[in-house]
Amino acid sequence: MRVATHSGPFHADDVLAWGLIRAFVAADATLVRTRDPKILAGADIVFDVGGIFDPDTMRFDHHQSSYTGARSSAGMVVDWLADTGRVTQGLADVLRTRAADYVDDVDNGRRETDPTVPCFATMVEAHNRGAESLDAFDAQFRLAGDMATVWVKGMAAGHAEEEAARAVIGSAMKDAEDRGSNVIVLETYVRWKPAYFEAGGETHPTDFVAHPGPDGSWRALAIPPVAGSFAQKCPLPEAWAGLVDGELVAASGVPGARFCHKNRFILVCDDRASLVAALHASGLIRGTLA
Repeated sequence: MRVATHSGPFHADDVLAWGLIRAFVAADATLVRTRDPKILAGADIVFDVGGIFDPDTMRFDHHQSSYTGARSSAGMVVDWLADTGRVTQGLADVLRTRAADYVDDVDNGRRETDPTVPCFATMVEAHNRGAESLDAFDAQFRLAGDMATVWVKGMAAGHAEEEAARAVIGSAMKDAEDRGSNVIVLETYVRWKPAYFEAGGETHPTDFVAHPGPDGSWRALAIPPVAGSFAQKCPLPEAWAGLVDGELVAASGVPGARFCHKNRFILVCDDRASLVAALHASGLIRGTLA
């Protein structure tokens, strides 16, 4: 697949559009950066140049006066990906709210970037710095495009994980209720927070999530009272805060206790049995643990 965009300096919208095309259309697409109308006419996809917005012919420019919408090339490509079934509507919503809407707003002058905040737009702008020739801009665009591709693939993977977690978390929350426990037990770690709060976690009678770690350890996480909070519904014991290994074993009385964060939201133990023992020793849990 041949893809074309404009040469010279670039912005977040064309970089994001290229990342989206590589991630969801053709990973091995070839890119040419030019303003030559003949070359643009021969490309399969053209974005942010050419003066045409026509999704049916895969032309995504927003600079011409005939286009009166709110999108930049990035938002145009997201819409097209959803309309053609290349991404689900759910993933398209994620791509818009977490990336394209902001990039559209910045590119169309509806929003200013903050140079002290390392947002995508300022990172892309930094890739322009130092380039003085078309070849140099091309090289920097490709670097920025690699960054964008990794970013959108990460968003897609995160969305898939969140989708898969919904059923797991819903079942685990019910299991905790059935056990009369304030501890959710996950046999395999999933991204639990979004699904937990979507399912009414703010009022759910659970305070901790226990799950295995990647190194064979087991850990308990204190659940925040609301999504995005750094507080805990029920923090771990103050006497354990910041302790590791032998100090934590002495404070908890549980062999295998390994680490308690100073902010009292995570406890790590050698294995499941030692985690269960530590939670019981804390006096903060109710009911039985599966």
